[in-house]
Amino acid sequence: MQDFIVVIPARYGSSRLPGKPLADIAGRPMVARVWDQARRSSASRVVIATDDARIESVMLELGAEVVMTREDHTTGTDRLAEVVERLALPDEAVLVNVQGDEPLLPPELIDQVAGRLMRDEGASVATLAESIGDVDTLFNPNVVKVTRAASGRALSFSRAPMPWDREGFREPPTLLTTDAWLRHIGLYAYRASFLRAFSQWLPAPIEQLEQLEQLRALHYGHAIQVALAEQTPGAGVDTAEDLERVRAHFGGQQTSPDQ
Repeated sequence: MQDFIVVIPARYGSSRLPGKPLADIAGRPMVARVWDQARRSSASRVVIATDDARIESVMLELGAEVVMTREDHTTGTDRLAEVVERLALPDEAVLVNVQGDEPLLPPELIDQVAGRLMRDEGASVATLAESIGDVDTLFNPNVVKVTRAASGRALSFSRAPMPWDREGFREPPTLLTTDAWLRHIGLYAYRASFLRAFSQWLPAPIEQLEQLEQLRALHYGHAIQVALAEQTPGAGVDTAEDLERVRAHFGGQQTSPDQ
């Protein structure tokens, strides 16, 4: 596989969990747990992208490579675009964006999404999805749905149930009878050339309505490859309850000596 770089955006500010990247998980900051997972992938380089000196200090002490970025980025993709410029990466470089609140992300999924992008030279982005098996998830606006073509490229993303079963949804459904519905998993691989272009584009109207930045790529004519995840991704940390569940997961594990 071609070399690729993992970038972990880590912002200190969070409306629900201030200081989330530095939250302790069994004696280790959450962003360090994410860094540990990323280093178990095939990435040739793992970079922490942050705008906070506290995160920088902690991660440098652990031996991580850290890039300080501006505070005014509106999206994580914009932050990655700045990393591309600060590291002077070539246009053909592949970067995987691993969120700093995903300490249970399987390293195999990082490799999968990078490989998916490398195999489609005409795609600018790759991402993952998994089947939706229950009605509540399908109709939950916090769960992003994706449809894709036979080539694997994305047709669209939406917070609404998509596709709409014209006959089956005449009455509120209680069961899903096919595997036609896919939940988008927010793990992305990008080409550096795409990130440079993305940072110059105005937000798309459909992106602003749905609050989904991947729609900007489709709006400007760029292809997104979507693969079915080979493993179930671990839950991310959005709330205090999520944090306690992740702490319980790591509570019975020993921290390896090189960590």
